[in-house]
Amino acid sequence: MYVTISDFINEWKREAVLTQKVLDELTDDSLKQQVYPEGRTLGRIAWHLTASIPDYLAHFGLKIEKAVNEENVPASAKEIADTFKKLSEEAALAIEQQWTDDSLSQTQNAFGREETNAQILMGLIKHIVHHRGQLTILIRQAGLKPFGVYGPPKEDWVNLGVTNPPL
Repeated sequence: MYVTISDFINEWKREAVLTQKVLDELTDDSLKQQVYPEGRTLGRIAWHLTASIPDYLAHFGLKIEKAVNEENVPASAKEIADTFKKLSEEAALAIEQQWTDDSLSQTQNAFGREETNAQILMGLIKHIVHHRGQLTILIRQAGLKPFGVYGPPKEDWVNLGVTNPPL
C-alpha cells in the first residue's frame, strides 16, 4: 500500500507508460473490434479507461478537468492515446498538488465501502490494469500484436532464445 504520494506517483507513472504503449499500437480500424456482437468495442474500452481517470479522481474530491467530449468514443486511435497521455499526467499532478502523505490514511466511502485514500488510488491503478487486459485480448483478435505489458507476447519469445514458449 502507498505510504507516500511519491510511492503512488512512481507506480502510476510506470503503469501509465505500459498503458501508453498498448494504446499507441492501436489502429483506427482496431477500435471496432468486439468480443461478441453486443459487447463493448476495443475503442469503447480504451476510451472508458482513458476518460474515467478524471471522473474517478473527482469522485473522491480531487479537482481535475474531465476529458473533452467524454461521452463519445473518438474514431481516432491517436486521439485516444494522446488523451490518455494528457489525462494520466494531469492526474499525477492533481494528486501531488491536492493530497499530502497524510491524506493517504484518510477514509472515504468508495462505492459502498470505507477505504483509505491509498486504497482508492490502488483501485484506480487496478481499474486501468483490468481494462488494459481486456484491450490486450481484443488487440490480438483485431490481428495486431499486443505489447508485452508484464512479459513478452508469444511472438517475442523467439527473440529471447525460447523456441517452445510456456503455455
